[in-house]
Amino acid sequence: MPAGSIFKRCGCRHPDNGKPYGNDCPKLRRANGAWSSEHGSWAYQLELPPNTDGRRRPLRRAGLPTRRAAAEELDHARALLALAPKGDTRRRTEIADLLQSAVRAKRPLPDVDRIRQRLRGDGVLAEMPTVADYLTTWLAHIDVDANTLRGYESIVRVHLTPHLGDIPLDKLRTSHIRAMFTAIERRNDDIIAAKASPDPAVRKTVAGVRPTGPNTRQRIRACLRKAINDALADELIVGANPAALVKVPGEPARPIMWEDERVQQWKETGKVPGPVMVWTDDHVVEFLDYAAIHAPDLFPMWHYMAYRGPRRGEACGLRDSEVRLHRRETTINNQIATHGYTPVHKAPKSHAGNRDVALDADTVKILTAYKALRAKWQLAAGDAWPNTGLFFVRPDGHPWHPNAVTQRFRRLVRKAGLPPIRLHDLRHSAATLALDAGIDIKIVSEQLGHSTTTLTRDTYQSVSKQLHRDAADAVANKIKNRRAKAA
Repeated sequence: MPAGSIFKRCGCRHPDNGKPYGNDCPKLRRANGAWSSEHGSWAYQLELPPNTDGRRRPLRRAGLPTRRAAAEELDHARALLALAPKGDTRRRTEIADLLQSAVRAKRPLPDVDRIRQRLRGDGVLAEMPTVADYLTTWLAHIDVDANTLRGYESIVRVHLTPHLGDIPLDKLRTSHIRAMFTAIERRNDDIIAAKASPDPAVRKTVAGVRPTGPNTRQRIRACLRKAINDALADELIVGANPAALVKVPGEPARPIMWEDERVQQWKETGKVPGPVMVWTDDHVVEFLDYAAIHAPDLFPMWHYMAYRGPRRGEACGLRDSEVRLHRRETTINNQIATHGYTPVHKAPKSHAGNRDVALDADTVKILTAYKALRAKWQLAAGDAWPNTGLFFVRPDGHPWHPNAVTQRFRRLVRKAGLPPIRLHDLRHSAATLALDAGIDIKIVSEQLGHSTTTLTRDTYQSVSKQLHRDAADAVANKIKNRRAKAA
């Protein structure tokens, strides 16, 4: 291996032609030929393995403060080149590329131990990117649906790049990620304080700005964890995934039942107790009765959602061929999602999302009446009626846009004077009512298309009052029986 050389350079120029002296400046050496301690800076040169085209490429770094600093960096470069197995030209060339890139960018040389770790894999030993650079490349190549990609792009742009972007990917630590979430929490506090400020000018600074909620924080971590897992799989980095080791502050919002006391407070103050609210069975009945009169075109879909709990996109995308009223069942194997505002047909969210949903007699009656109404619409439209293959359609036969269904729902809830919930919360109401009715949690989980009963249990059992009442009664009865025996 070449030994390299250490020398001094300066920025002086020749008085005759104006060209830099480089290391030939007469001031760089004393009369005895030794290097001057008062002029120039230290530099080193090391002959790297040639380029792939055979051209030589010397590695030079100048501007070092002392001879010792130059000698240490030269030794560092030689140690890196020595990591390549004997006779492995490809690895020597890759290490040389890293050295040359670092010097040109005026960055420190790569860490010897980290390069040694990366050499254990068989992948290309490329220069370590920053988190921002890696995420940009990752987004360009990741194979996910358009909606998921849109969410990842937003998370990378708004959160990951501003907080973590400058960190080399292999130096990302749990401390960096925790610091990001701490900064997000502080920003949330600032937003909340500004919104509550008596100063209109302060409130204006956060107009339209929302705090980053628990669900979004979970998605931030999930996005980063996925990106780092892919980097590990590609052997770009080695070791543990720091995003997997970080606990995200705050839990996803749990559903809260609209009990009478909460409804009364909402009527008096306009405040909603939480982001995820669930109607009681009385609220569901009141809404459906109101919708049957004031929104007959959407009432059957909302009835189906309130009774059986499909997601919005699953109801909009329910295929006509998958509705078997004579057998009291439907099959969910399609949904209409939105990519931006564009509706797109796609498969359900997971394997468990492909499912059969049994129907009760009341729902069969409602859907049978809807089919008769739809036939009248089709007869009136004549040849203009489109063949969408969907069960729930608009009166003109075209598919329902999911956002339009949501907007109609919000307006109708306001007109009915009911406590507000999201359209998705009809699904929560269906699950809660099923659990209160004593339905086994596995059946409810399958009805909702959950991949495990754990998700169903964690999400809904806390809001199911009847289950808690039954548990309380069981304990009381046990004590009562014990007392009776002792008497």
